[in-house]
Formats: sequence, C-alpha cells, structure tokens
Amino acid sequence: MRYVRLGRTDLEVSVLALGCGGFGGVGSAADLIGRGDDEQAAFALMDAAREHGITLFDTANAYAGGRSEEWIGRWLASRSAREQVVLTTKVRNRVGADPADEGLSARHIREQVEASLRRLRTDVIDLYLAHEPDPAVPIEETLTAFDELIRAGKVRHAGLSNFSGAQVAEAGEVAARARVAAVVNLQSGYSLLDRTAAADAFDVCARLGIGFTAYSPLAGGWLSGKYRSGEAFPAGSRMTLRPQPYENWLNPPTFAGIQALGWAAAERGIPLTQLALAWVLTDPGVCAAIIGPRRPQHLADAVAALDVMLTQQEREAIAALVPGS
Repeated sequence: MRYVRLGRTDLEVSVLALGCGGFGGVGSAADLIGRGDDEQAAFALMDAAREHGITLFDTANAYAGGRSEEWIGRWLASRSAREQVVLTTKVRNRVGADPADEGLSARHIREQVEASLRRLRTDVIDLYLAHEPDPAVPIEETLTAFDELIRAGKVRHAGLSNFSGAQVAEAGEVAARARVAAVVNLQSGYSLLDRTAAADAFDVCARLGIGFTAYSPLAGGWLSGKYRSGEAFPAGSRMTLRPQPYENWLNPPTFAGIQALGWAAAERGIPLTQLALAWVLTDPGVCAAIIGPRRPQHLADAVAALDVMLTQQEREAIAALVPGS
C-alpha cells in the first residue's frame, strides 16, 4: 500500500479507500435498502481492507438508511481499530420522511453529526463532507457550521463532494472572508468514462491545497468489462438496480472503447479493472481512489493496480481509446 498526505492536512491516508456505500444497500437510495452487502460480507471486506493496509474508509449518513455507518461502528469496536482508520462520512442527502430531513443547513448538520458519531461509535469524524451542493442554503452557513464542529472537536476536517470547480473556488473565498476553516477535500466521480473533474476542478484544488479523492474509478462497474453490447446485464449489477446514472454510456462508441481498453490491458498481462484503476491512481491530480468491492478478492485485484505504473504519455494513449465525458 502507498500513503499520501491529504491536501494540506495532517491526515495520512492510503491511496486506495474502502467505499462503504454498498453496506446494507446501494448508496443513498431508500428503495434499495437491503439490496447491498449484508453485515457479514461488510465485516469481511473491512477485515480484508485492513489486511491490505487500507486506512481510509468512506461512508455517508444516508447510505442504507444509516446501516453503513452502524456496521462500520460495530466493526471498529469489535476490532479495536478506530485509531487505524481515517473515517470519512457525509451529510446532505435525505435521511427521513420530513422535508427538513436533508440539506446543508446549520441545524441539519448539527443534528446529523451527532447521529453519525453515535452510529460510528466514535468521538470524532476525521473528514466530514457536504455530500452535494444545497442551493437553498448559503455556503457560508454550511462552512460556519463545519467550523463550529471542528472547534468543538467533533470533526477534524471538512470537505465537499460532487461540487463543481466554481463552487469549490467559491467555498474557498467564503471561508477566507468569514475566517472559518477551509475545506480540505473534494470527492467526485472520476474515471476513464467520466473525466469532467479533471478539466473542471483539478486546477482549483491544486491552487487551494485541496486533496482530490476519486469515487467510482471503475465507472460503476462499466470498466470491469461485465457490460457487453447486446447482452443482458448481470443479475444484481448496478445496471439492473440503479441504471440511471450510467445510461448515457449505452452506446456503440462506449462499448467499442471498453473492448479496446480490454485489449490494451491484455497486452500488458493485466485485467481491465487494474488498467482502469491505475489510470486514475497515476493522475497527479488524484490523492486517493475510492473502490467499492463486493468480495475480498476484488479488493486484492485493486491493490495489484498499485504496481501498474503509467507515464503521462501512456495515460493519454489509454484515454484516447475510449470516449470520456
């Protein structure tokens, strides 16, 4: 395993992070609670992650209605592993039936951090992220609430997820003007099929000393090669459970590009997943990549990608094989 400093913080994190959005459900989708990994499988994945030296665990208050945080908390307690793990969780998405049970208001953040701390069985969250923008709440209110939590010792650092480069820059300006803690992390999707973050946010992150972590580096499983043109989607796959985020890739150029990537990986003697993950990990704009394995073996395959070193010229040649947004 390799380790890096996250932006300008004192947090040392593994360059691979364990994404826990599949524990008990599929992300924040309320209608898919119970369709993800069960608790036994989640514990096996966390055990395997620790064995491989993965120290960064990523979850959110809304994942599986709080089950993801609960199971992480139980695992941390049962393994006495809290000091070995850098915990990231998030706030913003709906967590109840009331319209007020979501958002980035100071009230909601104060309520939800307490709930997350209880479920995670910890006194402090290492990295607390705004899960996505909330147009109904001024960013200054959100950052001020985060700053209060940091001063109170309940959160070490705050960050953003799914914010555009312009929104990240605005957050930096507002934090400086309001004299509150600056955000230290941006977590967004980034893969060979989704390269928006590189053009939109990497320069801003570098200028502000913000560490970028990439989720969905395998594009929701598309870069595993399991989706093939003209064939039914595998049972239980994301394309059968929650296809909406990926429907724009249902076209001949994408299928052809993935096939070409598979050939390029075969020439190197490695699986497509390792090539795709290595492409993300070797980007100088990326601190860490968040992976969501379903089995411990998937985790071992991801760790092997750390040995695949790509030059910038090789990265550009690989990117040219497949259309990327």
